[in-house]
Amino acid sequence: MTNYIPEAMPRPTNAAPWAKVDAKKTLRIVLASTLPAATAALLAISFGWQFEFTLLAVFLPLQLVAGLWLGTVTAGKRGRGDALLVIFTVFFSALVLVLLMSVLWSVVSNGAAAMSWQFFTQNNVYVSANTSLEYGGVGHSIIGTVLIVGLATLVTVPLGILIAVYLTETRGKTRGLIRTLIQAMSGLPSVVSGLFVYAAFIVTGITQYAGWAGSLALLPLMLPTVSRIAEESLRLVPADLRSAAVGLGAPNYRAFLQVVMPAAKSGLVTAILLGIARIIGETAPLVLTTFAAATTSVNIFNGPMSTLPTYLYGFISDPSIQSAQRAWGAALVMLILVGVLFTAARVMTRSRVGKTTKKIGK
Repeated sequence: MTNYIPEAMPRPTNAAPWAKVDAKKTLRIVLASTLPAATAALLAISFGWQFEFTLLAVFLPLQLVAGLWLGTVTAGKRGRGDALLVIFTVFFSALVLVLLMSVLWSVVSNGAAAMSWQFFTQNNVYVSANTSLEYGGVGHSIIGTVLIVGLATLVTVPLGILIAVYLTETRGKTRGLIRTLIQAMSGLPSVVSGLFVYAAFIVTGITQYAGWAGSLALLPLMLPTVSRIAEESLRLVPADLRSAAVGLGAPNYRAFLQVVMPAAKSGLVTAILLGIARIIGETAPLVLTTFAAATTSVNIFNGPMSTLPTYLYGFISDPSIQSAQRAWGAALVMLILVGVLFTAARVMTRSRVGKTTKKIGK
């Protein structure tokens, strides 16, 4: 008996109807996309209108009319809603992107003037508002930021992940209460958190201004972000993975530690990163708890300690040009620090995933 091997059928020539290009439809899309912008630009140049007025009073109405026309011609009445949705989505997405790029460009262009090796390594001793940028820097503030945010992260991350595990892996009666408290903490103003630590520990004489007090004030601000994102990450792990591990004889705790946690690893890393990003720029709680020291301190449990937000706050209120450049420089250093943390965490996570995939392939 011979085995029958079916032969592959040739691909029909008309098997890709989506590849056909409607020239009229393409022309209408091009006209609806370019004519409003060209008309608005021509009117703005002719009458000398400001960019904001032209954008909101001329371009957006013209683009809406053009979108409604294109939707009606292309898909009838049903196309009008789609056209409005596309226009508003693209317009506001572009607006947010432009604002974000404007902020980034402002920080980079203004902060670049203060960038030097001395700015990264020196502290602020003997530096006044009019001192040249060749002297003094944010070295002590970088150390203070790393220590204070590091201590807050060291305490908050295990607590936030444990809360997420409790909310997703148990059926306790207090889950609703804990979830409500976490959601309420997410709306806590940062200045209230700092004021509470200031009144409870510093005013009462339990401690002086110290780095650990700043970490304590940052804890309730970071905890909701970490716990909620970690909870969502654990919920996204398919239940079939856990069931398969339990079906093979693994106890529940080993199924969670060796199957669920590795599957949710990238989400947990994202929770930690967003938690750090949430607190690294907080100023109000640190002004009330750590003060703004000009010297370098590595003892987080004794004495005032400077951080990048308090350094920026101290110089931005001064009218001198040097102080403003130091404040912009501190903002740029803060962005670089956040960028380095995000990039390092993403690279580490991606390499582990790649190694695991290669092992499975072997």
